[in-house]
Amino acid sequence: MLRRDQLVMTDSYRVVVAHEGAETELSVAAGTTLRDALLAADCSPYGRVSEYANCGGRGLCATCGVRLATDIDPDHWHDRLADRFGYPRLSCQVTVDRDMRIKLLDDKLVWGGRDP
Repeated sequence: MLRRDQLVMTDSYRVVVAHEGAETELSVAAGTTLRDALLAADCSPYGRVSEYANCGGRGLCATCGVRLATDIDPDHWHDRLADRFGYPRLSCQVTVDRDMRIKLLDDKLVWGGRDP
């Protein structure tokens, strides 16, 4: 059992974003949605079309999909299906609550495809 003086409070987490052959490291406040963190860092999870036509992070359009290298249990109906069938996870439904690595889908027009 930890004593109160041994607890470590983390206000932010490290998110490593792989995109276009490079990596960007972000420091993201705990509790932020991954989509919001990516947009704030100019690392858009959207494709060319969905950049302008999306649901604004409500989990309805499935256009903000990313690949998670960090194992995070899905808690949204779309993410449960995506996880089961190999589709990208919705960044608007992932809350940053740990260090993580993700990959943006470089060739995405609107939605991402299945894992080969």
